[in-house]
Amino acid sequence: MDATTLPAPLAETREDFLALGVKDRLQLLLEFSNELPELPERYRDHPDLLEKVEECQSPVYIFVEVVDGHVHLHATAPAESPTTRGFASILVQGLDGLTVDEVLDVPADYPQSLGLAEAVSPLRVRGMTGMLGRVKRQVHERVAA
Repeated sequence: MDATTLPAPLAETREDFLALGVKDRLQLLLEFSNELPELPERYRDHPDLLEKVEECQSPVYIFVEVVDGHVHLHATAPAESPTTRGFASILVQGLDGLTVDEVLDVPADYPQSLGLAEAVSPLRVRGMTGMLGRVKRQVHERVAA
């Protein structure tokens, strides 16, 4: 995967993970879990707008808005699922504010490129891949609407 095709926030996150040993990568993921932004108030009372990410074992929900050609990603994940919450946080922080094309160009294997395979189960990495896929599908749907 060519680093030049990755949006800067995602490239920086990947570099941060790959610069660490396996145990420290897990710690960094847990730090990300504490940084997942709260849902905007307009969504807190409307869980029906959020899509459940079926690939995740934990109840993770996402919602994408496209405003003036820029993507805004919102996600919820339970505090008792820090790994999954960390993945959601990486995507929210890395994708929010990017253009539609920048989001759609993120390689589907980005989650696998973080070097977390040794630190978390393949099922969890697959959950993050599912989140990214759903984000892209929602972006497509919003742009087509």
